[in-house]
Amino acid sequence: MNDFGAQDVDVVVIGAGQAGLSGAYHLRRAGFDPDRDFVVLDHAPRAGGAWQFRWPSLTYGKVHGMHALPGMELTGADPARPSSEVIGEYFSDYEEAFGLRVRRPVEVSAVREGEGGRLRVETSEGVYATRALINATGTWDRPFWPRYPGQETFRGRQLHTADYPGPEEFAGRRVVVVGGGASGTQHLMEIADYAAATTWVTRRPPVFREGPFTEEWGRAAVAMVEERVRQGLAPMSVVSVTGLPVNDAIRAARENGVLDRLPMFDRITPSGVAWDDGRVVDADVILWATGFRPVIDHLAPLRLRAPGGGIEIDGTRAVRDERVHLVGYGPSASTIGANRAGRAAVREIKALLSAPPLEVA
Repeated sequence: MNDFGAQDVDVVVIGAGQAGLSGAYHLRRAGFDPDRDFVVLDHAPRAGGAWQFRWPSLTYGKVHGMHALPGMELTGADPARPSSEVIGEYFSDYEEAFGLRVRRPVEVSAVREGEGGRLRVETSEGVYATRALINATGTWDRPFWPRYPGQETFRGRQLHTADYPGPEEFAGRRVVVVGGGASGTQHLMEIADYAAATTWVTRRPPVFREGPFTEEWGRAAVAMVEERVRQGLAPMSVVSVTGLPVNDAIRAARENGVLDRLPMFDRITPSGVAWDDGRVVDADVILWATGFRPVIDHLAPLRLRAPGGGIEIDGTRAVRDERVHLVGYGPSASTIGANRAGRAAVREIKALLSAPPLEVA
């Protein structure tokens, strides 16, 4: 504890999802001790990152591209179990196996410039003064709700993927699903078996990708996302670049008309949605599968945002502050990307902390 009432540590990790746990693992491997040299802060009530909040019908067998955390494989999981349970237990076992000592629930309200070249991390359990920061807060807590004329007049129910309860709750309802990503198509295909009617709308025609997802394709997609964040633009999702992989369920849904996409409606009415060409669809529910935005408002005092709306990063390092690393942001938002980014961030942080300390006037 220093003279200013803050606990001194070398590194604060914010978030204990895939990205945060990867960073914490690599910190341990690099010789940093939890609670003494670094702390991991997580606002969630239990282990599992955003996975713990996923809907029950998203079983582990339906999860696309879940990559194991570094140093410990996930084996023997029942594909019929909810992914929230499987991955939650896996993350919990991982934290225990490597002694990461995640502190939860801890809310981080702000990260500011502190004393002596340190960052001041203000949290619900007190203040930390840190020499470096790994921000791994993901996107789950910031669902994106588009605004359309008449939205407040709709007499039915509106909800977001973040609140999706599973398909049974939509039995007998007329449902409009908005969004062309993986969540939107999964919701739509589930709900279609229960709903009285479904309508699928997207801003752009969805791109379905046939064939295997090659390593070269993956590298090209990540490079496109990386270029955006390097320019300080708001990050886009990797799936928006790669397209939607076609499997047997997708093929069947396209053949039976479930994945019959309409362009985005122009306004919302009390009883549904409408287009300027005269088309009208009555609805009881509008489900917004419109994605999420990065949770980075707590970093606002550091003024890291570029004119393009995003945080300009080089690798994982914030260009405007070399002490700050964003893991699970932009090109590292996939599970395998988060693993690699955690390792890269720790490598740079170790080099930074080994440099001569800043002189304090």
